[in-house]
Amino acid sequence: MTTHRLTHRWFVFLGILLTAVAFRLYKITSEPLDWHAFRQADTASVTREYVKHGINWLVPHYQDLANIQSGLDNLEGYRMVEFPLVNALVAWIVMNTGWSLVVTSRIVSVIFSLGTLICLYLLVEKLSGKTIARLTALVYAVLPYAVFYSRAILPEPAMLFFSTLSLWAFLNWLQLKANGRWLWYLVSFMALLIGLLLKPNVAFLVPIYAGLIAYHEWPLKDRSLGGLLRKASYYMLTVGAGMVVAMGTLVWWRKWIEQYPSGIPALDWLFNGNGIRFRPAWFRWLGWERLTKLISGYFGVLVLPFNFLDHHKDLWVYSTWWLGIAVYLSVIATGNVQHDYYQVLAVPIICISLARGSVALYHWLRAKVGIRPAFGLVAGLLVLGWWFAWQAVKGYYSINHPEYIMAGQAVDRLTPPDALVIAPAFGDTQFLFQTNRRGWPIGFEIEDKIAKGAQFYITTSDDDEARRLSKEYTVVEKTETYLLIDLRQKQSQPK
Repeated sequence: MTTHRLTHRWFVFLGILLTAVAFRLYKITSEPLDWHAFRQADTASVTREYVKHGINWLVPHYQDLANIQSGLDNLEGYRMVEFPLVNALVAWIVMNTGWSLVVTSRIVSVIFSLGTLICLYLLVEKLSGKTIARLTALVYAVLPYAVFYSRAILPEPAMLFFSTLSLWAFLNWLQLKANGRWLWYLVSFMALLIGLLLKPNVAFLVPIYAGLIAYHEWPLKDRSLGGLLRKASYYMLTVGAGMVVAMGTLVWWRKWIEQYPSGIPALDWLFNGNGIRFRPAWFRWLGWERLTKLISGYFGVLVLPFNFLDHHKDLWVYSTWWLGIAVYLSVIATGNVQHDYYQVLAVPIICISLARGSVALYHWLRAKVGIRPAFGLVAGLLVLGWWFAWQAVKGYYSINHPEYIMAGQAVDRLTPPDALVIAPAFGDTQFLFQTNRRGWPIGFEIEDKIAKGAQFYITTSDDDEARRLSKEYTVVEKTETYLLIDLRQKQSQPK
């Protein structure tokens, strides 16, 4: 490759990377009061507890002391889900710089997403060439669904980076013959290990490793039985060893957190808790509402079938990728239907398929109608798909409860730093996060919560519970937006 071509290659890629950055900086300072605020608040509150009390990798805590998620009282505030690698990283940055926890959390997510873009580009370039790789990177850079979840305060951006890094490094290990090859093996399975610790759902990507092996080995040089057995034994030994270590580490983490059952959210419902698997509603929600409407913007999905026009051997990899995603959607049926961020795991293969299908459609049309009409039609489909996808996603950025910010600021200003508060939001922790205090995100049984340590009650609703408590306990501050009550002091009784 000449110096000119190399420079042009990276100039184009740099343009895509800068485009991705620009898109991801949209509303980067927003509080976690946007779409899926409850999950973002839970993630951010683990980081906040680290900032306040120091980083404990093995026993993370968060602000929610209620029994809603696990069914058990969680007065210690344990949060036993993903391994808190990202939380510890963000906490370390905040503790050493004094930067905003929320903004730092979002920027770290963006950086991980840019890492995903780089790995995805390099992986697809090896498999399918630079044209499809560039288009894949561009789709990932601007796809509205991918953009929103690339700057969300969730473990998903880091999970996507490490899982994609693992696949790219694995392909490098397969292809390289020179010294340092086994370093890529180590990188691949270490990245897989970290990805699994962040989200066990990464396990559903395991079929892709078989697809990469098939891509690398095809066509077989030695088709004798002995040759096939030698190859199979080699990969079973080497790849199997890496998989055992990665999966074994995940098993260790799951066994470790079992010591803290009050901090483990109920998980059984995720699989098929409402019996929706393979029912018409399952196909409608995942096939139409998510893939067609939310992610692809109606028009984008039209290019997907054209992937089958190109029978290059990279189809081995992409078919196994889709297989893993299909199994994932089937096994975690209810979770995928109820939470659209569960489909983040499918974003890389969706972007690849949109790019690959577009290129295949362009070549097919070019032979029939010419270059310009073919390019115009394919570009039109992608632009229309982006526009309609943006219409579906743009509301995700909205701050739905700005009053929580004002009420939270009042709590932070008027109560002791270690106060325990009740911030009723029907169990949603986004309000509690704004108070910068530990406590309960739901009302009811107030006396029981007081016995467990609740000291203040903050609400933005003028409901029966708030009116009753304001008559029984001392009102600290009342405005048109919020009511703050001191549960430690009862109203003086009239003589």
